[in-house]
Amino acid sequence: MAIWLTKESKVVVQGMTGSEGMKHTRRMLAAGTNVVGGVNPRKAGQKVAVDGAELPVFGTVAEAMAGTGADVSVIFVPPQFTRGAVVEAIDAGIPLAVVITEGVPVHDTAAFWAYNVAQGERTRIVGPNCPGIASPGASNAGIIPADITGTGRIGLVSKSGTLTYQMMYELRDIGFSTCVGIGGDPIIGTTHIDALAAFQADPETDAIVMIGEIGGDAEERAAEFIKANVTKPVVGYIAGFTAPPGKTMGHAGAIISGSAGTADAKKAALEAVGVKVGKTPSETARLMRELMSGN
Repeated sequence: MAIWLTKESKVVVQGMTGSEGMKHTRRMLAAGTNVVGGVNPRKAGQKVAVDGAELPVFGTVAEAMAGTGADVSVIFVPPQFTRGAVVEAIDAGIPLAVVITEGVPVHDTAAFWAYNVAQGERTRIVGPNCPGIASPGASNAGIIPADITGTGRIGLVSKSGTLTYQMMYELRDIGFSTCVGIGGDPIIGTTHIDALAAFQADPETDAIVMIGEIGGDAEERAAEFIKANVTKPVVGYIAGFTAPPGKTMGHAGAIISGSAGTADAKKAALEAVGVKVGKTPSETARLMRELMSGN
């Protein structure tokens, strides 16, 4: 089983005909993802040949859903058009929208998230500025490499794209149920807590890896949630143990203010609720390996 993205998921790609959209559509198809079409109002009605598949292009997400039964949209549009693309997906009522685009203005993210809330949160938004979701052996929506891990019973939620890939590779022989890259912007749709709740409810996920990073208080809030709601074992890693205070590191949300948001503070909060936290990604993978082997 997987959370949110399964073998049955039907995926449309907003921005499929652009260079990034086309490149990653090919990769998703190669991974076995059921990509059923694309969305581009300027090319509506056309068909695009992608590695032997003839994919229809629709003018809107609503038309794509009506024509294909799509229930997932992966969004590869430039930052200035992302707000409109997400609002369109919300208006269509698509259950899952994965926003890959980097550099989306924070006020635009705040606007489309507020709009989603006003519409009753019918659409689960993952991202923006994220690598997407991969359910190994089933489906891959986004830019996560499809060949670095196998199917297994570990759930992974991560703010960092590259650390997502590293953790998947380090634990490739044990394998994952679903890997969720939530993105590291100051405002994101799906949070650590959302993924933790889904993995807790998934009968085929036995343990969870949570990767956070400096800045904000998302990991501290996740620790509180774990204490109250998660019975499955969790191991964690916080990127940025050596980051100097007051300096933005990588993601726009990764900035330390005074004593808040430091890696050490987040590590302490997680360890206080029983989460084992590694000082490096490799140590975190070792902790999970020991946990899964019963050591």
